[in-house]
Amino acid sequence: MPCPGVSRQAIRASLVMLAGMVASSPAQAGGTTREVIKPYAISGTSGPELYASIGEKGPAIGNGGRAIAHTTFTLTWKRSYEPQGQACVLTQAVPTLTITYTLPRPSGSLSSPTRENWQAFIAGIETHERTHGAHIKVMTAEIEAASLGLRAENDPKCQKVREELNRRLKEISDRKREKDRLFEQEEMKNGGNIQRLILALVNGH
Repeated sequence: MPCPGVSRQAIRASLVMLAGMVASSPAQAGGTTREVIKPYAISGTSGPELYASIGEKGPAIGNGGRAIAHTTFTLTWKRSYEPQGQACVLTQAVPTLTITYTLPRPSGSLSSPTRENWQAFIAGIETHERTHGAHIKVMTAEIEAASLGLRAENDPKCQKVREELNRRLKEISDRKREKDRLFEQEEMKNGGNIQRLILALVNGH
């Protein structure tokens, strides 16, 4: 059941921890992973009012639509390319990953049973979006593994090794996007998890 201004396809979102918290942890083999919560305020004292406010204030997406919330990430690398004779070896690949979760937060206090309904809604959305975060972390680890020790012969200027790295990065990135697509398809189908969460919030059960 899409809310005003929010298409079913747009509903990908959510919460990871308490709003406003920032979590940092070591990346799998090096570097750091940082998770940031970026809340936006919504208004309302009932499930339908809260959901309508999400439709008005949720993060903008393509084609003029809005989402309940969404996840973005920034991934940068510290890489070292080392010429070894006529070859080139990628000897260092250290990631710095920041995952940002944009999600709704009621601006006022909620009374029972709306409070409990909202908590259940956000908890379900959190579980959904943590999966997207996990996909990003897996992608980062796969890139790191595919990068370290990468070697190209007859490559004194380290051009071939960069080309091969870019080819591998595209494969890994495409694999991650497909994983996200299949997950969204399952979650967003008629009668799926996201629809059930929305209906429970709006209908109050």
